[in-house]
Amino acid sequence: MKKLILIISICVFSNYILGQIPLPKNNEIKLALNEDASHYIKLTFLNQVWLRYTDTNPGSTIYGNPVGNVYDIGLRRTRFQFFGKISDQVFFYTQIGQNNYTFNSKQFTGLFLHDAITEFNIYKKSLSIGTGLTGWSGLSRYASPSVGQLLSLDAPLYQQTTNGVNDQFLRKLSVYGKGKLSKLDYRIALTKPLAIQNAVTNISPISTQSEFSILPSKLQTQGYFMWQFLEQESNITPYTAGTYIGKKNIFNIGSGFIFYSFSLWRLNSSNDTLFENMEHFAIDFFIDKPINHGLENAITIYVSYHLLNFGKNYIRNIGVMNPTNGNSNQNILNGSGNNFPMIGTGKVLYVQTAYLFKKDMVPNNGKIQLYFASEIGQFDRLNSLMIMHEEGINWFIHGSHSSKISVNYQNRPVFKIMTNNEINQFERKGMLQIQYQITI
Repeated sequence: MKKLILIISICVFSNYILGQIPLPKNNEIKLALNEDASHYIKLTFLNQVWLRYTDTNPGSTIYGNPVGNVYDIGLRRTRFQFFGKISDQVFFYTQIGQNNYTFNSKQFTGLFLHDAITEFNIYKKSLSIGTGLTGWSGLSRYASPSVGQLLSLDAPLYQQTTNGVNDQFLRKLSVYGKGKLSKLDYRIALTKPLAIQNAVTNISPISTQSEFSILPSKLQTQGYFMWQFLEQESNITPYTAGTYIGKKNIFNIGSGFIFYSFSLWRLNSSNDTLFENMEHFAIDFFIDKPINHGLENAITIYVSYHLLNFGKNYIRNIGVMNPTNGNSNQNILNGSGNNFPMIGTGKVLYVQTAYLFKKDMVPNNGKIQLYFASEIGQFDRLNSLMIMHEEGINWFIHGSHSSKISVNYQNRPVFKIMTNNEINQFERKGMLQIQYQITI
């Protein structure tokens, strides 16, 4: 506990000092290519550093050594974006970076490519077509989140249903179309999924439970459609904001899908191989609304409902930036560290809500925001609901996402495989994170 208090004290003090340093009014690196700056190139930078305490799952080990809890520091995301509009019709976008660098990561590993697309505008705002490695995909709002504008400390990663399986941190090799028709914002994409053999997550051998097939991939289709009732959101890039900090009045209703034929397989009772489609459908709504323009306070509400179909009894554990790398208790479904069953065949309800306090509560135009989020999964393989919840606070040091400190507590379930092979929840574990983010 003394270590935790020290970490919090250092983080708060350093951010108080940083809060005294004003940012330039035009906080961007942008070069105009013509007189009205409609043609331009732009460079951005993002860094998110975590200080964390994790109450680990039973049986967790680090290089064979049992651990019940872990204090660590890590780079959750470090990103560089370089993009621009070089003519009235031609746009390009690239992003490189690194995710999840911890004390357990291999040393001297470097940046890798996240996005690389070229895009051609066909007709005004109505239709643009692009291709490359891209986050333009389907399903729901946070299938492609703007990681520099998140509401909660991290994104609801279950919406990135194949992250690390057959895509590159949600990005896919795709041909896409996107645009705005009146208040309808749409995106559709045709994708060639990456080879399962190169997945960064473990792919289990074929069994009676559905798992991704190692056969050559077929094409995947997806789309997401939002009706934007009030102010319009930008669709220059695919990435959607978690909160505009009271600066926009947004009310959207959205729906999306992903379809990927014969992508999973399993064995039946006769040991025959059966193939199954991956079929997902989602609906969601997003409200980000100022309450009093003079006080600059605001509320944010996001609710989504997902029907996920990966085939019979598919389940996948995810532990973000997992601080452990081994597990001595094979009866724990979660696996080691901070893993929990986040994704699976079944239904998922997700709720995220926040309140942004009035201005002038903290110096230098800073703002304070409290939030709550919960994922409730009814997965076919589990005997009980999977309920994860988290609560936190954001301090926007200069009133924007450019310099932000977040404190988050996450509470997750731990499931145990019983002697009759039923899977029941038997305890809960927690994780406390402190994040400092800068973005330009």
